Amino acid sequence: MKIGYACLAIAVPGSELKNCTLKNATEKRLLSLIEHNLNSLNSLIDYNIRNGIKLFRISSDLIPFGSSLASELPWENIYAELLNEIGLKIVGAGLRVSMHPGQYTVLNSPDDTVYSRAVKDLHYHEKVLSCLGLGPEHKIILHLGGVYGDKKQAIKRFVSRYKELTPAILSRLVLENDDKLFNISDVLDTATLVGMPVVYDVLHNSVNPADNVSTDIDWITRCSETWKKSDGPQKIHYSQQSPAKRPGAHSESIQIDTFLEFYQKFSGLDVDVMLEVKDKNLSALKCLNCVSTRSINMLEVEWARYKYLILERSPLGYLSIRKLLQDKKAYPALEMYHMIERSADITIDVGNSVNAAQHVWGYFKEKASESERTRFQRILKKFTSGETGVQPIKNMLLMLARKYQDDILLTGYYFYF
Repeated sequence: MKIGYACLAIAVPGSELKNCTLKNATEKRLLSLIEHNLNSLNSLIDYNIRNGIKLFRISSDLIPFGSSLASELPWENIYAELLNEIGLKIVGAGLRVSMHPGQYTVLNSPDDTVYSRAVKDLHYHEKVLSCLGLGPEHKIILHLGGVYGDKKQAIKRFVSRYKELTPAILSRLVLENDDKLFNISDVLDTATLVGMPVVYDVLHNSVNPADNVSTDIDWITRCSETWKKSDGPQKIHYSQQSPAKRPGAHSESIQIDTFLEFYQKFSGLDVDVMLEVKDKNLSALKCLNCVSTRSINMLEVEWARYKYLILERSPLGYLSIRKLLQDKKAYPALEMYHMIERSADITIDVGNSVNAAQHVWGYFKEKASESERTRFQRILKKFTSGETGVQPIKNMLLMLARKYQDDILLTGYYFYF
């Protein structure tokens, strides 16, 4: 079983994707952005390999205007060496990737223009995966589309359009249930008509259920029957509801106990789990560290990324986790993440924020210029007096971390929450 995350990562230097507006999308600009984004993907793949994350969704924004302006550029030839390098890493590490076109890629639209754009977008996504040299187990996930006042006719139109796609696209395409229009039963019925695999989305089914009787495991089992050997292991999407947002909105982080309760139900099955969550790689590592015994070193590496974020919220939690990890023969992953989750829920107060900021400032106090020292003290004073929030402090410290290339801080989570 593989557990992964989607598109972007937090605190992975050199992994940021760039884009531009249509009016600035010259050939030179697009090629520059494509090169940057491919290098960013390379960094993400390296990060995933180092951390044992073997499931990852590549962002559709990898090639800006990939299905329109950039489709006329020979980027696959210009960057063939880099694409080959990335692809070989993916295959060599046993990493499985996918792509997921956005909400405007609607194959069953009655509008021929929308349909034509959808086909072009599917060609683009397939091209990326093929240029990386990846087989058909690396999938493209698609929603069924719109209802347009007649669900049966909409499904019929999807089936008709699906049959017109190229074999290369068909070999990768997977259908997913959504949280508003097409439930998992609709999707299974449609996929069965054309012989395509189905990704079961757990949260979507809780918001838009097919019935009130079937369990998640029932649907996972039924969906497993749609996956052929050439498709690779079955995939599902797992997320948790954000308590503060609309039904179907993803949570900021995966709560580990809730995930483990779900995981225990299908842990014996060969199922890959894509987490859809705001904190991306943090939750992926949390789940991976808790479902398998890795090493105390893996926990220590991850704790080093969290420590100033936790210190800002709970000095007591900070000290408790440090003590927990002193036993080098133990593997207290679940206990560590319980402490992290409890600490993350604590309301931040000014004193703890200043304490954490001063600890981070300690990395620079011997390097910083006089003007940087003065500026830091001025920003700190404004924060303690209530004139500003904590973000200006973090912004300055992040600027210094980048200026002085401090990898410990740049790969930590303090600046991002």
